[in-house]
Amino acid sequence: LIAQQSARCIAGYVFSSCGFGESTTDVVFAGNGLIYENGTLLARSERFSLNEQLIISEIDAERLRAERRVNTTFAANKANNPLVSPFIRIMTEHAVTDKDLELTRMIAPHPFIPSSDNERDQRCEEIFSIQVAGLAQRLTHVESFKVVIGISGGLDSTLALLVCIKTFDKLGLSRKNILGITMPGFGTTDRTCRNALNLMKFLGVTVREINIKDACILHFKDIGHDIDIHDVTYENVQARERTQILMDIANQTNGLVIGTGDLSEFALGWATYAGDHISMYGVNGSIPKTLVKYLVKWVAENEVDTISQKTILDILNTPISPELIPADANGDIIQKTEDIVGPYELHDFILYYFLRFGFRPAKIFFLAGKAFGRKYDNETLKKWIQSFFRRFFAQQFKRSCFPDGPKVGSISLSPRGDWRMPSDASPAAWLQEIEKL
Repeated sequence: LIAQQSARCIAGYVFSSCGFGESTTDVVFAGNGLIYENGTLLARSERFSLNEQLIISEIDAERLRAERRVNTTFAANKANNPLVSPFIRIMTEHAVTDKDLELTRMIAPHPFIPSSDNERDQRCEEIFSIQVAGLAQRLTHVESFKVVIGISGGLDSTLALLVCIKTFDKLGLSRKNILGITMPGFGTTDRTCRNALNLMKFLGVTVREINIKDACILHFKDIGHDIDIHDVTYENVQARERTQILMDIANQTNGLVIGTGDLSEFALGWATYAGDHISMYGVNGSIPKTLVKYLVKWVAENEVDTISQKTILDILNTPISPELIPADANGDIIQKTEDIVGPYELHDFILYYFLRFGFRPAKIFFLAGKAFGRKYDNETLKKWIQSFFRRFFAQQFKRSCFPDGPKVGSISLSPRGDWRMPSDASPAAWLQEIEKL
């Protein structure tokens, strides 16, 4: 009852009942002490204790206000109440620090991922079903029952391929109508190329391998770029060449190009504009990278055969990389994404609290310190929080032409729905606060 009431009111609820020492003539009082926040239990006392008890926790009022702002019931009530101010103050001079408050409540380091195995499995099943239903509807609507997808041997393209497999099975279509294309380039390693080819073969889709090196070398010559200069031009030429191949083959086969990019990549702008950033339907666009790993693992354990599962598990253990820079002397990946943009688990933490609740950098910094403990020191947290906000604002122009794709959770960066942001918005206020951390 208390959980339901706190959720219904989007409020904190502190409850204390009678306990030991009260009359037991007809009834016995359990001495319940409970603290709830929007339906979530924060703390509870021991029932039927013979001693006095004190429970302590913290109710996040700012989080509750954020929830109420997006709730239509509260919005309608506020609009009709002349006593409620229409203004919302979002920045203050004071920032909460470790010296001000020691939290007793737990802050999960991976907010997109349920803590219990059972709930996590249910969430993965629900998300995968949404992806499949979304793609099935799009294919049915455009009356095109072929898809073209680039397979790199990485996590995102693996998940997108698994969505295509399940969709075609559900529609009663041949898996041969799924055209998987792996396009080795200058940075492709034997491991990822092998995994890409094996995965497509084991799953029974049509397999094509198109090496992009010659086309890129010719393009470098056309634009006058030195092939030994491994800069952004060198990298983006490869990404755009791959997209051109996918789009052209989709035209040849009357198919749809399926996008593989995820929510974390779009938030950071970690995609080539008019390259892998573009597709005809993106099935992973609202799934954060930390959740992609669990989702791929769940699908591997529940939806595919044993031999495919073995390949997928090796993909899960492969370092995340766009593989646009040549490998080292041993043929190993040298360009690792998290070494460049930062840990995805930290960026997803920032993304969640910034988009879901509108928290400011100082509060996110404070919560991250509690969530990750000693894993990241304060300087590391500050560095990547600053990097996140710089990139998030600077890369909005890519999200302004975000491809269609299903929303699977409470957060989306689609410019047609959840996230309407000008491409030239300034991050100055956020960066100024970060400097003071």
